[in-house]
Amino acid sequence: MRPRASNRASDNGPPPEAAAVLYSGSVMHHRMKPRQHRFSYEVFSVLLDLDRLDEANGLSRLFSVNRFNLLSFHEKDHGQRDGGNLRCHVERLLAGEGVQRPARILLLAYPRLLGYGFNPLSVYYAYDKQDRLLALIYEVRNTFGGLHTYVAPVKPGQWSDAGVRQDQRKEFYVSPFISMEQHYHFRMLPPGDTVRVRILEKDTAGPLLAASFSGTCSPLSTRSIARACLRVPFLSLKVMSAIHWEAFKIWRKRVPFHRRPANDAPDGGPSRRHQETALASNE
Repeated sequence: MRPRASNRASDNGPPPEAAAVLYSGSVMHHRMKPRQHRFSYEVFSVLLDLDRLDEANGLSRLFSVNRFNLLSFHEKDHGQRDGGNLRCHVERLLAGEGVQRPARILLLAYPRLLGYGFNPLSVYYAYDKQDRLLALIYEVRNTFGGLHTYVAPVKPGQWSDAGVRQDQRKEFYVSPFISMEQHYHFRMLPPGDTVRVRILEKDTAGPLLAASFSGTCSPLSTRSIARACLRVPFLSLKVMSAIHWEAFKIWRKRVPFHRRPANDAPDGGPSRRHQETALASNE
């Protein structure tokens, strides 16, 4: 029986104990202006404990770490993208923001399917020994090969039973149909029986785009992988194809085009979030 979906952290349970699990659900985007545009697709993600990748590698004959399989996870797809140790990379980012060394780091991301993968957004969750959430890292990619990280310590007033509420000024070019003068508002229900990622993007005139992922947890097993791949075949191609197909439909609606900034680097690096973030607790 599937766990009951919840919008409250107190009902959602602790982070999964396994080295890796699946989260199956749907991703939704809703553009409010200057033209309405909405879509929703079924997808699935993996949640991995960065200290237990060797253990995750043995959970199913259909899943591998750092080598080809039906589903796979490759460290070189994330962080500095050099195949280096992701736990060390995350620790360096967190130390730069004054966050203590976490006891556990979980990464939510799309896996590769038959060797191919693309992650518009990957999220790292850093916990202390009591499973208290210390920080999140939002790792954002664009289709031009760039990657940028927003390092976000969980500050007083950002945590409630509804999850974590954070915000961040946009620093990285993502879509040619959205300008750089934006602010992200994150509403996160950390991984438990379910996981929810909600982002509201605003400009100076108000909300422009709402995006979300909501997924239900299941063990990472041969059976669950086969079921997920049958339900959502060609996951990675579906993600990339959907990005371009929806962009084409937005273009057809004559939404203004914003060119990539001339000074936009392929890798934006981590943001200096402590200089930019305002507490969202009074919104």
